[in-house]
Amino acid sequence: MQVAILCGGLGTRIREETELKPKPMIEIGRRPILWHIMQYYSSFGHNDFVLCTGYKSDVIKQYFLNYRNFSQDIEIDLRADTVSNLEQTEVLPPWKIRIQNTGIHTQTGSRLKQAMQHVDDDLFLATYGDGVANIDISAVVAHHKQSGKLATVTAVRPSSRFGELAIEGNTVTSFSEKPQTGQGWINGGFFVFHRSVFERLPENQNDIELEKNVLEELSEQGELSVYRHDGFWQCMDTSREMELLETYWENGNAPWKRW
Repeated sequence: MQVAILCGGLGTRIREETELKPKPMIEIGRRPILWHIMQYYSSFGHNDFVLCTGYKSDVIKQYFLNYRNFSQDIEIDLRADTVSNLEQTEVLPPWKIRIQNTGIHTQTGSRLKQAMQHVDDDLFLATYGDGVANIDISAVVAHHKQSGKLATVTAVRPSSRFGELAIEGNTVTSFSEKPQTGQGWINGGFFVFHRSVFERLPENQNDIELEKNVLEELSEQGELSVYRHDGFWQCMDTSREMELLETYWENGNAPWKRW
């Protein structure tokens, strides 16, 4: 299935990182978080991507145009006008990537509306370009097909803003850094859509929000199915969350790493 990834936002809540690049290009383990997301979908066999870009779209284009050179150490001989790799050649992922500039100030629903010109089938997957999880994508797709609805959203339990303490008397017996809360579900950002959801939206309108307009309307119509995910999920809205994801990766226990 094709995967549409929303990559066009301004990333204002992590401005210190997004002055020079879009948020999906912020690196975790020396790779953009967008790369991690694409690798995750690829591990389930989904290798056809539509990147809905906007803010600093050229940075994303340049990364994939020069993917091999960005991914490896290289030697440049200016006199000979040659470039060679200094390490064993990386096996390139089997991705087809369509990069579409959907506008800097375009809202998420309107971005997906524009993406329909590059989506070939009736069903497609969609997600945001700033979050990772260990969601079973195959199970989400199977759940969606069984539901008979126009769309499926993955529900997750958000992480607490603060560390959780277990206390006995005057002693802390355990400390958990930003654990998942036991109450409430939120939009986890891993979707399955039927293309008709967006084809019926008005043309040339850039202010349609996926959450406020599209998902709310689908829920009112009884056309929004939910897949509940109790496992790992983490967005990257702040520098603290970026550092948390980096720590997972550096420690070799990134829950989203399936490759």
